[in-house]
Amino acid sequence: MAGCIISSMKQINRVFFFGVLFFSIYAGVASGQGHADATIFHIYSSHASFPDTGRAKGHTYDNVLYTTPEHYSDSTVLIVVPKNLDAKKKVDIVFWFHGWRNNVDNALVHYELSKQFLASNRNAVLVLAETARDAPDSYGGKLENPGVFSALVADVLAGLKSKGLIPPRCTAGRILLGGHSGAYRVMARIIKNGGEPVDEVMLFDALYAETDIFTDWVKADPGHRFIDLFTDHGGTLDETHSMIKLFDDADINYLQLEEKDIVPAQYHSQRVLFIHSLKPHDEIVNPDNFRLMLENNPFLKPIKG
Repeated sequence: MAGCIISSMKQINRVFFFGVLFFSIYAGVASGQGHADATIFHIYSSHASFPDTGRAKGHTYDNVLYTTPEHYSDSTVLIVVPKNLDAKKKVDIVFWFHGWRNNVDNALVHYELSKQFLASNRNAVLVLAETARDAPDSYGGKLENPGVFSALVADVLAGLKSKGLIPPRCTAGRILLGGHSGAYRVMARIIKNGGEPVDEVMLFDALYAETDIFTDWVKADPGHRFIDLFTDHGGTLDETHSMIKLFDDADINYLQLEEKDIVPAQYHSQRVLFIHSLKPHDEIVNPDNFRLMLENNPFLKPIKG
């Protein structure tokens, strides 16, 4: 691991590698989150959500035009790599997708994602792929199209290899998707069309629609894991109840409980969890829910040493 430690995001090392611009932030001081235990950097991928023809003229919401240059042109992919990552043949990847009026750098800080991820001590990498930047929009752009997510995974692997963080022949291992609020749509389209096996979906007050896609995915493989953390006033309550009915009708086993009653080991033992939270919509990720899910995940192994 590179020993270069910087004190703020202003100290960014711009490096060109095979025509791809990398913004490298060493020793984990990402957006004010001080971690001497990680390498955090950005790549640009042509297989991120945008730009995309579906938003070539921007998007209007509540009579406000969200223009293409400002909101639908960012192909940033942010990658967090723990210091002692041990990936020889395969590397496990946790993807996070933000909701409305957000972006990858702000989401990383606001929801303490890198802090929670590194605290979980998992032998994996965390990836935040930009979608609609600072816009009220769930459209997933190119990532809704067949095979594009698989190409994004390949770009992430290439970025990791370019920095010597994984070996040249290393491939993707387990893939988990997590997301908050409006991230539901891109996550649903990825598991349906992405062309890459996804092992787990974690929805943080995000089940607004696409319920049939999530249900079919859970039914398709007994190894698929699904967690739905929902609130009373985030807009996901009714859709969660509808999904639970679908599971009842399909005889799919699940555990439904209150957030205050959950035991961390249940994240490990239960394939399907519906967790009701009394927290506000924007506080459901913090301070430790993401960490607990990762820390007790049966697919992700702890870092040794």
